[in-house]
Amino acid sequence: MKAQAILRPLTEGDRPVWQSLWDGYCAFYKVRLPAPVIDGLWEKLTSGDPAIHGMLAESAETGEALGLMHYVLHPHTWSLKTVCYLEDLFVTEAARGQGVGRALIEWLAARGRDEGWFRLYWHTDEDNETARLLYDRVAGPATMVRYAIPLTK
Repeated sequence: MKAQAILRPLTEGDRPVWQSLWDGYCAFYKVRLPAPVIDGLWEKLTSGDPAIHGMLAESAETGEALGLMHYVLHPHTWSLKTVCYLEDLFVTEAARGQGVGRALIEWLAARGRDEGWFRLYWHTDEDNETARLLYDRVAGPATMVRYAIPLTK
């Protein structure tokens, strides 16, 4: 069964529902972020920062939160056009496999096409098999390998 989702930007009044989804996302990736980092992220998502944005997916039927998406717009060295990094995508366990993640990605891709962005890209853990099934269908298998050096202690 497919969930009919309403997609909309986060607003200041969404903090409790966003926090619940964000906590689920962090738990999925087994990460604990300090409260000042979480508060700072929320501030960026709701302050009109031109680089970082957040979306909420809600059930069209019940209004229940189904998922969230955070994305970052930035310049690129291979083009004069904007590039979009889909940084965080989370769908509640109950809503997985019902088209919510696909709807969020497709909304973002459509926005990018409308605004003339150069590329939309994202990463996921190699063992995130459920998400990778969707990502392979939406974007095709990845060919790049990601490396990272943590710069904070």
